[in-house]
Amino acid sequence: MKRIAILSMTTCMTLFALSGYEIAKKADEVTSGFESSISTMKMIMINSAGQKSVRDMKGKTLEKKGGDKSLMEFLSPADVKGTKLLTYQHIDKDDDQWLYLPALKRVKRISSRNKSGSFMGSEFSYEDISAQEVDKYTYQKEIKEVSCGDKTCYKGERIPKDKLSGYTKQVTWIDKENFLVYKVDYYDRKNSLLKTAVFSDYKKIDGVWRVGKIDMKNHQNDKETVLIWVKDKIKAGLSDKEFNKRVLKR
Repeated sequence: MKRIAILSMTTCMTLFALSGYEIAKKADEVTSGFESSISTMKMIMINSAGQKSVRDMKGKTLEKKGGDKSLMEFLSPADVKGTKLLTYQHIDKDDDQWLYLPALKRVKRISSRNKSGSFMGSEFSYEDISAQEVDKYTYQKEIKEVSCGDKTCYKGERIPKDKLSGYTKQVTWIDKENFLVYKVDYYDRKNSLLKTAVFSDYKKIDGVWRVGKIDMKNHQNDKETVLIWVKDKIKAGLSDKEFNKRVLKR
């Protein structure tokens, strides 16, 4: 009887185990519901010799059912001031991205083939800047529970559906307790480990979890970029008109 009880318990645990897709959906849900946001940020770029350069930025995001809209603008230093990136995210097709370069006074469309390129010399690519919509990936069925710092995380793989993605796969660590993303490993087109992003300093604002810091480390060139949210306001009352392409040249 004891053996049967243990087997029954194991069967139940197997039946109710979350799939990779279900975990990703829950991770998306705990950071959704912000409606719109206005943020100020610092981007700290660290080269292989440990030298740092700091950029100040501001960002706006509008939460949309079919894919969010976001606008990022560099405030300093002078050589990048006024540079803006506008992103329209889509669930069922490639995202649209436009980069405004004030020195040239022109708007450059970022093609799908170039989205794996570096965003303004940082270790974030244009693909990374775009939100990671759940349905843009397929998910590994087998999920492991592993320790991550003082936490327990779900570890699994997701594969971009986009054939032009700069990544063959991404390995994610998601906190088992609150479903917040802890870490992501990015593998390049040769299936070699390229970068690792560590997410930290989460804060709950009006019931919505918001990340406070992302540390992106490139393992192949020993460079690093840290993105820190200095101020973050949600439910900011933004509308579509503030994400029109005309705002790039203002």
